[in-house]
Amino acid sequence: MANLYKKDSPFQVYISFNKYLDVLEHIRYNDRLEYRVNYAESLIDSTRNFKELKEGFQDIKLLEKNEDLIRVLLADLFPTGLTKNEIKAASIPLSNITFNYTERFKDILKDAGKDFEIELRNITDNEFYVFCCCLILQSYFKKDIKSTIPFYYDIPNKLGIMKHYKITVNSDFTEIFPTEDAKIPSDEILDMLLENLDDFKLWKKYFPSQSWILKGFTIISLVDCTSEVALSDLKSSMIEIDPENLNPNEDLTEIFKSYFDVSQLNFGLMTFNKKEQKLDKLPIYESLLTNHILDFWINTFDEETRKTTFNNLSHNSKSIVVSNVNNLDENVRNLPSFSILKDNNINSFMVIPIMKDNELLAIMEFTSPIVGSFNGLKLKKMEFFTDMILFSLSRFYFEKNYQIEAIIQREYTTIHDSVVWKFRNEAEKYFTASLARKIHTLKQITFKNLTPLFGVSDIRSSSEKRFNLMLKDLNQQIDSLSAILKLTNSDFEKFQLALDIFQNELNNEIKADTEQRFQRLLREEVHPFLQGKLEVRTSREIKAKIKDYFSQILPQTALFYSHRKNLDDSITLLNRKFADMLDESQIKAQEIFPHYYERFKSDGVEHNLYIGQSIAPDMHYTSKVVHKLRYWQLKTICKMEQEFQSFKLDLPVQMEIASLIFVYNEKIDIRFRMDEKRFDVDGAYNSYYEIIKKRLDKAHIKDSSERITAPGKITIVYFGMENQKEYLDYISKLQKKDILQHNVEFLKVEDLQGITGLLALRVSISQNTMDN
Repeated sequence: MANLYKKDSPFQVYISFNKYLDVLEHIRYNDRLEYRVNYAESLIDSTRNFKELKEGFQDIKLLEKNEDLIRVLLADLFPTGLTKNEIKAASIPLSNITFNYTERFKDILKDAGKDFEIELRNITDNEFYVFCCCLILQSYFKKDIKSTIPFYYDIPNKLGIMKHYKITVNSDFTEIFPTEDAKIPSDEILDMLLENLDDFKLWKKYFPSQSWILKGFTIISLVDCTSEVALSDLKSSMIEIDPENLNPNEDLTEIFKSYFDVSQLNFGLMTFNKKEQKLDKLPIYESLLTNHILDFWINTFDEETRKTTFNNLSHNSKSIVVSNVNNLDENVRNLPSFSILKDNNINSFMVIPIMKDNELLAIMEFTSPIVGSFNGLKLKKMEFFTDMILFSLSRFYFEKNYQIEAIIQREYTTIHDSVVWKFRNEAEKYFTASLARKIHTLKQITFKNLTPLFGVSDIRSSSEKRFNLMLKDLNQQIDSLSAILKLTNSDFEKFQLALDIFQNELNNEIKADTEQRFQRLLREEVHPFLQGKLEVRTSREIKAKIKDYFSQILPQTALFYSHRKNLDDSITLLNRKFADMLDESQIKAQEIFPHYYERFKSDGVEHNLYIGQSIAPDMHYTSKVVHKLRYWQLKTICKMEQEFQSFKLDLPVQMEIASLIFVYNEKIDIRFRMDEKRFDVDGAYNSYYEIIKKRLDKAHIKDSSERITAPGKITIVYFGMENQKEYLDYISKLQKKDILQHNVEFLKVEDLQGITGLLALRVSISQNTMDN
């Protein structure tokens, strides 16, 4: 069976004119105009010997063989009067098979050349498959789905300029229905599929390949949107500019050609150094830029002339546009600059100053050997692009200034020993360059292809404890105030009603601003009243109680703090203990293989390890290193758990901890962030690891309300069976040492937003003290 799609799809595709013939049948029997009836009848009669038109066919050769018949049949849909203006054709839905073109469409394809093959732009095979499935949902299941994917054809014109055409599709003459092998998913499954548009395998499970029939044809209309697409591509290119990642878009010249509709074009860009009043070449695009005019300005004029020119630009930022250099004034022709134009075959150009807040940031030039390439209209098109240039340049300056600041202020401080060598290498390059009076920009410090290890020992229900202790503190404070106010007799009723209202809110319907309103009442009314009682003649009993009351409040908040202070002290003691244990244990871990290590204290302690060859390039690195460090991590957390059991009774507030290890096999990159003075994962792809870590915090067991973590147990979260086998081996070793109990649980983690398929092992800690 022929497949009319190059890509895999859920469809068996048949070219058919059945639905259009039904329209003609309707005209034939229902139209009141006789000529319309006769016209429809003659078209229907002309197709009688070609039953495939109605029944459907897959032999593409039949389209060419019956080209004249199809053109007559579809004449109503392709009016002759519009054929030279409209870009229109019949098509197999979402395929590169088109036919019955308008004259303008034929001319566009002719200019593209014989070898050009029309293809949809920027759609992967998986996206194509899912989109076809969405057509089934929309047509057969009547789901209200609006496609958000714009489709484009990229077609070069005869000058080689890439033109971009947006496609609109009329599917009135198609029909979709299932084969006998098709699955008919329930509404619940359809909703689930729509929530997982990126899960190609899931869609293919419910809509197997060629399990549905797509029959008919579509009408595609093309709209030339070259400027809009090129502008979007330009913006993307400028956004991607990164002074520390010199990978410029090598298609930038082609994008500019499309945007300005100029087949031969060069462009240049230089940034303006305000302090030194000179132009600097932009290193990011230096290999792609052609700075004919700007190079002349740098190398020819003396310093005083350049400064005068730039001062004039700052006050008069008008762009220069010359459509034809041969039409320049006779006086200009005698200047050295004119010979530069002729020597470099420049017959049309634009020079555009880039300004921000009346200050010159950069100058951009566009040149072409073709007369008339640039004019006022082309300059007008730059207005849509100027903001993006400003954004890109501002970010470039921002990054550059950060790097200079880093050197001047010695920002590289408290760097972990395992990675300090790379910072030293950069500092040495900078020092050597400064001795030679050269400029050296500090490079971004990154480490690539690292295996991450993450673990956390989290205090269980700390937020709930803090809330309950806050209520205890505030209730105690209100009771203390009530007792004092009762002793003042006549002043009792003045505040008691307000205190009763707050106490009722605290214990029944606490609001977001209850605590803040209570603080305001205390500071503005109650506390000034009590202070006044201390300054006037008052009984010793009342003064003693007021002084005792003020001794219990925290001055910064005006609230009682004793119970919450006990909790905070407990958390501080626990965090310090765990952090010290991790730091001490890290000494042995670094002996296994040098790696980057960091820890954070919050309501518990979490730690990150990053291991890879790039951190210790001179050492022999294998996968065994990761296995050894994973075992070290599990053993260390077991030790922390056991240590916690021995000292938790001495804490001011009784707490429980729950420990978790997350196993991640994909390699990630880390980058030193100057603003935060620490390493962080680098790039959108690597951030997936961080997202999972954060969402595991309060994750539940699948189909259960129980958390995956539990006090007295260690939970190990992972993706595949390979990790399960690895950690069962580690657990077995620790069970033999009586560190872990023999009650391993095999769990599935609930589906989190954007994260599915996580598994977990959970095992209890033995109460026996662990030996070093």
